[in-house]
Amino acid sequence: MRGVALQSNVLTRALDEFVRRLVEAIPTVVTGLVFLALAAILVKAVLVVLNAVLGRTMGGESPVYRQFLTTIVAVFLWFGVGLSTLSVVGLDGIAASLGTAAGFLALGVSYATSDMIADAVAGVYLLRDPDFEAGDTVRVGDMTGVVQSIELRKTRFAVADDTVVRGNADIEARWTKIATES
Repeated sequence: MRGVALQSNVLTRALDEFVRRLVEAIPTVVTGLVFLALAAILVKAVLVVLNAVLGRTMGGESPVYRQFLTTIVAVFLWFGVGLSTLSVVGLDGIAASLGTAAGFLALGVSYATSDMIADAVAGVYLLRDPDFEAGDTVRVGDMTGVVQSIELRKTRFAVADDTVVRGNADIEARWTKIATES
């Protein structure tokens, strides 16, 4: 009988402690939720403005480029919101650990994709260059051809009866436009 009363007493104390800590945590959780809601509104507003700006500056380009840039910005913003929310609710250690781990992960990914990133950056420059457009005859190194299409990471050339595909980083640094006779 005494064992049952002791177990009941331990259970009651554990339940009381759980409820007390839960009640103490409510203001922190509410603060975190309010912060998250305000941050979500801010992120959505930034993305709407970014879409509008990109629509004006890159209106003639394929929507894929605007979506690519918007997605990159959105990932960074949402990651920052997530880390900030953890910090607001008192989980600074977890936020710092996740931030550090994400930094190392980003370093590895950027190293692994450095050629792809270089091609994409060069592609943006080529797409914006008024002297390098589809239909132009250009020389890149030992190849001379007509630009068929310029994409974010690669450009296609018509050379004789073939299509030659080159990475934009290789093209951007060393291309020459060939004057056409009119």
